Amino acid sequence: MTKTIAPAIPGRRFLPELLAPAGSFEKLKIAVFYGADAVYLGGSRFSLRARAANFSEAGIRQAVAYAHEHRVRVYCTVNIFAHEAHFAGLDDYLRFLAEAGVDGLIVADPGILMRARELAPGLPLHLSTQANVTNAASARFWASQGVRRLNLARELSLAELSAIRGGTEAEIEVFVHGALCISYSGRCLLSTYLTGRHANQGDCAQPCRYRYRLMEEKRPGQYFPVEEDGRGTYIFNAKDLCLLRRLPELRAAGVDCLKIEGRMKSIAYVGQTVRLYRAALDLLAAQPLPMPSDWWPPALARELALLGSRGFTENFLDGRPGPADMLYDATHQGALAVPVGVVRQGGAAPRVEARNPILLGDRLTYLGPGLRDYELTVLGMRRVETGEELARANPNDLVLLTMDGGPPCWEEHALLRKGVPMDGVSQPVKLSSP
Repeated sequence: MTKTIAPAIPGRRFLPELLAPAGSFEKLKIAVFYGADAVYLGGSRFSLRARAANFSEAGIRQAVAYAHEHRVRVYCTVNIFAHEAHFAGLDDYLRFLAEAGVDGLIVADPGILMRARELAPGLPLHLSTQANVTNAASARFWASQGVRRLNLARELSLAELSAIRGGTEAEIEVFVHGALCISYSGRCLLSTYLTGRHANQGDCAQPCRYRYRLMEEKRPGQYFPVEEDGRGTYIFNAKDLCLLRRLPELRAAGVDCLKIEGRMKSIAYVGQTVRLYRAALDLLAAQPLPMPSDWWPPALARELALLGSRGFTENFLDGRPGPADMLYDATHQGALAVPVGVVRQGGAAPRVEARNPILLGDRLTYLGPGLRDYELTVLGMRRVETGEELARANPNDLVLLTMDGGPPCWEEHALLRKGVPMDGVSQPVKLSSP
């Protein structure tokens, strides 16, 4: 049975919900600005991102108020695998979340799920991908336990997703973009063994991204490269997930929610990724099913290429991934553009907080919602606090820009980026709307 979630914004019909990471209040506001239908966040405890900024109880109230003001839903992660000691304070926290007005809880541990049902019966329960739902029978089981939505395991093909969709009335959520764990659905022990930081309690050190060498025990201090076909030593380093091209198929399969990974990523990652998927979904909204095979416009491909990543893979969607889905010779691939600022005050005299250096004469791109982009040249910069004229704005400087070009009206929370310097010259990157 295919289900459709009521749209958060009028006019967006028959589309999956776009769910964005909100590792901090700033990231939440960026996600909302660029078109997320919902965000997910964690408190300071019980969440699988211990090193994200996360939210205090006052911060959760503030986040819920802001999101609801903009007709965006908020889901809170309570998704650790709990040991007995972790239950201290859980009951009060669950009651607080219900009172604060969050729109759902993301859980993985059956014990936490049971307590949530008892103490916050009005809150919808979403099952974390860590619970490893890989078949329709499992989906029906969790639905019988009161779970409304299932974030399915990442190790599923499109055919398997469709089979599960047909076998349950629960809502179906899938990850469509972001980092992949080399271990099955994130159940990794490498971090625990190598660093003492527990991945399934929110503190993963990401040893899958380390560069490894081999040492023979009788030759201490002599290190040998670990290589596969001479390409490098990042033997556990998976490329990033990207199902952007497959959105029509996921939509046709009846997926209710598309989830972007990245609560610990930057505001630039959150903003650019949400903007990209929002533009793609809005493009799909105007198209009937089935979609034509040539639906993929060049603007989406160009925008995707401008995101920093480890390269992209569609993971298990068409079958088991292979060596081509790994990045063996580096931790990341280079990006064609870098974020340089975020608009802190819009209007005719925009104030921009620099996140990377901005120089006089730089050609920048203003990133509006919906892939509406505007080229501009920086003609002058003045520090807001002192009025000092600047030739270079450094990270965290708040500056008033004088520019040639740009949008007719600057919007708070919009991002600025520029092309990667080549031979000492900043290269503009031009995009066009679909």
